[in-house]
Amino acid sequence: MPLQFNTVKLFAGSGTQELSENISAAYGKPLGDMTLSKFSDGEIQPFYNESVRGSDVFLIQSTNQPTDNLLELLLMIDAAKRASAHYITAVVPYFGFARQDRKDKPRVAIGAKMIANLITAAGAHRIMTMDLHAAQIQAFFDIPVDHLDGSVIFVPYIKSLNLPNLTIASPDMGGSYRARTFAKFFNAEVIICDKRRKRANEIESMSIIGDVTGQDVVLIDDICDTAGTLSKAAALIMENGANSVRAVCTHAVLSGKAYETIENSALTEMIVTDTIQLNAEKMKTYSKIRVLSTADLFATAIKSVNQHASIEELFKVD
Repeated sequence: MPLQFNTVKLFAGSGTQELSENISAAYGKPLGDMTLSKFSDGEIQPFYNESVRGSDVFLIQSTNQPTDNLLELLLMIDAAKRASAHYITAVVPYFGFARQDRKDKPRVAIGAKMIANLITAAGAHRIMTMDLHAAQIQAFFDIPVDHLDGSVIFVPYIKSLNLPNLTIASPDMGGSYRARTFAKFFNAEVIICDKRRKRANEIESMSIIGDVTGQDVVLIDDICDTAGTLSKAAALIMENGANSVRAVCTHAVLSGKAYETIENSALTEMIVTDTIQLNAEKMKTYSKIRVLSTADLFATAIKSVNQHASIEELFKVD
């Protein structure tokens, strides 16, 4: 007897509308009809304008700031659960609070674990995300996690540049594993920028471990927030004799003056994905940021989950 697949329904959170529309187009199914109402004090209430009873529901929302995005996702999950959805998958392209993944000083929260608990408690059966700040965050969930890898998008683009003397770089010691993973695809050397911080988002000093003379360097990172680290690393790399320097970053948080910092930096370009919706006006003003779409990858993963198929093929890099 052939497998019976439940009806798929895709819904977009207000913070990830553009990517959700692209995912639905790639999937070949329109987004579901949902209303997000707000009380005069800003309190939000999502409402499904169509039945989700017995459906496999995929709720697409990144949890970047403001925290309304996270609360909206939790309420969407709760509403789908109370409306008798068969299976609820939280599709969180950018999993916010992931930098709070350990107790690195006294009396701090482990925010990533708390958010994992909230998503699970709200009623999600599964979470789908991409390039977590630390892969072990998957273990914070007691539900299945589909952790997609951005390298399948970035590597083909880097190959298309045909850089003659490619070297992969990590902007800090913590990202060295990620850089080495990329370097294997190109049989390239890895250099590391060793930084010391005074406090969050403020660098005290930085030095390079490795030789970049005459090299075309690609910096690899998962999150770009203020762009301070990447711009400082790029300047240092060029000062040490590199031919060019680019940056690859999955999640373009880009807070504060990040757009201006990137534009005025030594970077030839910064390649990011659309897991976080970028500022449309600033993208018209500044030219160094190139956006690669994750829509096809997420659409294929959603189809595989619904059809109980393996997603192993999604990790193979061309």
